Amino acid sequence: MNGKGLQYVAAGALSLMLAGAVQAQAWPAKTVRIIVPFGPGGGTDIQGRLLGKNFAESMGQTFVVDNRAGAGGLIGAQLAIESPPDGYTILFTTASLSVSLTLYGSLVKFDAFKDLTPISWISSVPLVLVTHPNVPVKSVRDLIALAKKTQLTPANNGAGTTSHLSVEMFNQYAGLKLPIISFKGGGPAITSVITGETDFVFATALAAQPHIKSGRVKPIAVTTLKPSGAFPGLPTMASVYPGFEADNWYAMFFPAGTPKEVVSKMNSEIVKALKSSEVSGFMAREGADPVGSTPEELGAYFRKEYEKYAKIIKSRNIKLQ
Repeated sequence: MNGKGLQYVAAGALSLMLAGAVQAQAWPAKTVRIIVPFGPGGGTDIQGRLLGKNFAESMGQTFVVDNRAGAGGLIGAQLAIESPPDGYTILFTTASLSVSLTLYGSLVKFDAFKDLTPISWISSVPLVLVTHPNVPVKSVRDLIALAKKTQLTPANNGAGTTSHLSVEMFNQYAGLKLPIISFKGGGPAITSVITGETDFVFATALAAQPHIKSGRVKPIAVTTLKPSGAFPGLPTMASVYPGFEADNWYAMFFPAGTPKEVVSKMNSEIVKALKSSEVSGFMAREGADPVGSTPEELGAYFRKEYEKYAKIIKSRNIKLQ
């Protein structure tokens, strides 16, 4: 290639770099949609609205939450994947995505590892086993003994969520055959326990904490391997059944093909938001641990979680009901 050809190549590369920088600088120029693949009132919805408010104040554009519940978060994920990769659609999902990909099997019509671009791992939240106050139990062993004598009805946050998988694991570890009653998100699921429609639920800490404080539900245990600082005195499920673990993490993704400059800018805004007094204070009070990872760290963690849950689902022959 002659000197003039090299100049053209260099000029072209510089133009692309400048175009990317301008695009990131201009973004967002209109409303950004945050797809929450669960109903209102759950942990994803609560965090999504809090973060959206922070992003709007920081970037001067509206970030609106769009609840698209169903199929363990897959309906919302599919919608996000089918959206233009222009930075104006964000998927805010949970560990349920790493469960649903295996649980729903051939019904999944996308490749999450190719069709989604990681932005950041937002937070990690324990699940809390809570019962209706009138359920006469004080411990996991009490609950098991009662379930063996009378028919109890557990709720869960939706087929394919870690809440659902926790009920399946509870059945298997305890030798029970409790029915699987799925709701479209953590809000509706815990409401069913409060009203007495169901007896207990493995709820996300964010959805459970206000109702624990008000006495509308009774906490029994957490699903993390180590006790949670947000729930002092509560034992872990693993203390009764070693190996019983479910960590409900939250993360944001763009559709694949979103410009890297936009991904980088959104990642920076997330990290900044998680350090703000409003967001960090809320998470500390409600039992969430803020993370704020790089896109690469989220991508690696997502694949690791997928492989972990796929092994559990297949080895225990857990199926949709």
